[in-house]
Amino acid sequence: MQTLLSAGEASGDYYGAQLIQALQQLAPGTKFFGMGGDRMRAAGCELLVNASEVAVVGLAEVVTHLPVIRRKFKSMVSEAEKRRPQAAVLIDFPDFNLRLARQLHRLQVPVFYFISPQVWAWRSGRVQQIRKYVRKMIVIFPFEQEFYRRHGVEVSYVGHPLAYAPEPAISREDFAARYGLDPAKQWIALLPGSRKKEVQMNLPPMLQAAKQLGPQYEYAVPVATTLKGEWLRQQFSANGPAVKLTVNSRLTLKHSRAGVVASGTATVEAALAGTPFLVVYRLAPLTWWLGRRLVNLDTFAMANLIAGRRIVTELIQRDFTAANIVRELNALIPDGPRRRQTLSDLKEVQQRLRDSSSQAEPSMRAAQEILAGLPEAVASK
Repeated sequence: MQTLLSAGEASGDYYGAQLIQALQQLAPGTKFFGMGGDRMRAAGCELLVNASEVAVVGLAEVVTHLPVIRRKFKSMVSEAEKRRPQAAVLIDFPDFNLRLARQLHRLQVPVFYFISPQVWAWRSGRVQQIRKYVRKMIVIFPFEQEFYRRHGVEVSYVGHPLAYAPEPAISREDFAARYGLDPAKQWIALLPGSRKKEVQMNLPPMLQAAKQLGPQYEYAVPVATTLKGEWLRQQFSANGPAVKLTVNSRLTLKHSRAGVVASGTATVEAALAGTPFLVVYRLAPLTWWLGRRLVNLDTFAMANLIAGRRIVTELIQRDFTAANIVRELNALIPDGPRRRQTLSDLKEVQQRLRDSSSQAEPSMRAAQEILAGLPEAVASK
């Protein structure tokens, strides 16, 4: 069976690689091609487009990269037309993938969507495109299932892949030795995002806050798979705080006393790590002004959406300042009522991210849903 996969960000690359492995178990001989990153390539996907070539954020950056994005999009559609895959699986990345879904539908390729775009949060009109072009939504948050059912979209909830991922067995001392961290100090994890523009917008206030807090703490920045460590090092100023780079965000968070996390998938990792954290995010003023008018929610952090109430602080746009970060961290780091309540709330979120109706991992359940949605003759090819 030929399967087209399309993932445009670090998290999508991670989920796509898991899905490839599950489909290979259930349908040996399945071939994969499309867009993704290093993890999907290693899992066996022929990359026509590297996700790093199209993963941009912000109005100005999108406009600048539009010719490249269009060219990559056309190449994906052209290859789909030549190869005529038996199925296509799109992973988040809605601006690219919803347009791709329309073209694949035109080619009569069955389209499945694994990891829903946040249409329940903003630009909800896109659900009409999903209903028209997508055979089934396979979602990882419990509240998404009701949203799609309400809008007449075929949907299955499979649990969140990160909630089932085994943690590498490495002690805090070994982790410290590997990355040059001082195990005698408390660590603060700084996660500015997985795309260059996000890092450029989010990292400076984090570093300013670290400088104000001082050298009594260690500061660790995990390098996303879509970024290079050398580029990330260049974002640190010579007179700024000492920062250590790591390569595993969940472990970094787990071994840290607190975290400052850019809104996105990393906030789910933080919740699962059980480390108290605050959520931050900043966009260019024009992008924020245009986008905010389309947002249907008053909260952005996934942990808050899952809990149904505000359990972690959100510092968005103008509220995202070094002074506010320092204030919140000083409330989260010491033992006390605030920290205890946050730890309790995060355990609740962890429980909700697992689908208690099945023991199978989300990627395997997603693979089962995809194969069940195809004619038996196609799924067995």
